[in-house]
Amino acid sequence: MRAERERVAEAARRLAAEKLVLGTAGNVSERNGDLVAVTPTGAALAELEAEAVAIVDLTGRRLDGPYAPTSELALHLGVYDRCDAGAVVHTHAPMGTALSLVLDELPVIHYQMLALGGPVRVAPYATFGTAELAELALEALDGRTAALMANHGTIAYGPSLDAAVENALLLEWACDLYWHAAAIGKPKVLDTAQQRAYLEAVRECGYGTTQFAARTPTLEDDN
Repeated sequence: MRAERERVAEAARRLAAEKLVLGTAGNVSERNGDLVAVTPTGAALAELEAEAVAIVDLTGRRLDGPYAPTSELALHLGVYDRCDAGAVVHTHAPMGTALSLVLDELPVIHYQMLALGGPVRVAPYATFGTAELAELALEALDGRTAALMANHGTIAYGPSLDAAVENALLLEWACDLYWHAAAIGKPKVLDTAQQRAYLEAVRECGYGTTQFAARTPTLEDDN
């Protein structure tokens, strides 16, 4: 799991550089079969090195690493159990967290959001590290690759760690876009026909094939 540890540490440092995580707030994991490399609890993510990354099995039992895994381990393992995920990213991204305080759902204001599966749901608040939090987040992720977590942060996953990080960055970009638009007026939302037209154009020309390989959005859950 050396390569997975390296990638997890690198992703943690990138998220810190992108200001999606601050200090020890946030966590990252990557799965390889029945094993998961995950950031340790209390780690300064901007300085995380591969040697500090914990290795656990799918029951959460720590197999290697000098420190205990993140307190949000149940959230990561829940995603691996229910979703076709190769990696998971949980952040306290500022704009995503801000919108989680006032929205029940982030609408599709830009077609790139369809890479996340459509409108991004906001999971109700629950105490960090609890089974309740994990369950609420998983419900919000149903049919999606990202969700907001009320009064807390964001969760995103992908077939690879790079994809999970990109989904987390895309979500924060969309939240920032929404905030700026809402400061001026009521943001325009892409309707069902516009979303379907975009997806059809993607299929016809093959644009974004790599991006959409993990999951092609269908919109049927929301319309």
